[in-house]
Amino acid sequence: MNDTLYYPDWHEQITYAPTGPQPTVLRADDKAKIILAGLDAGQRIPEHPEAASLYHFLEGTGCMTVDGQAYDAKPGVTLLLTAGAVRGLEAHTRLAFLAVRLA
Repeated sequence: MNDTLYYPDWHEQITYAPTGPQPTVLRADDKAKIILAGLDAGQRIPEHPEAASLYHFLEGTGCMTVDGQAYDAKPGVTLLLTAGAVRGLEAHTRLAFLAVRLA
């Protein structure tokens, strides 16, 4: 059985909302959860601890803070975070990213 999911254009899957991120779950199982999320300029995700994760930024600019360290969030940037790392994100422009949370 082939359970391959194919998304030819991520733009068709993403949601931007005035209330903040409305992540689209692309796949979730007992090992990982993969989401596509967008923030409009000025929106933020407050700092919080989380499971081990990967963030890959697709478009826009912003700043991701991890354990007090600021990182540029821009197309092509990938961040790998350990379990328990405190992270937050602020969009400077409309910002899109993929995130993979490991169980």
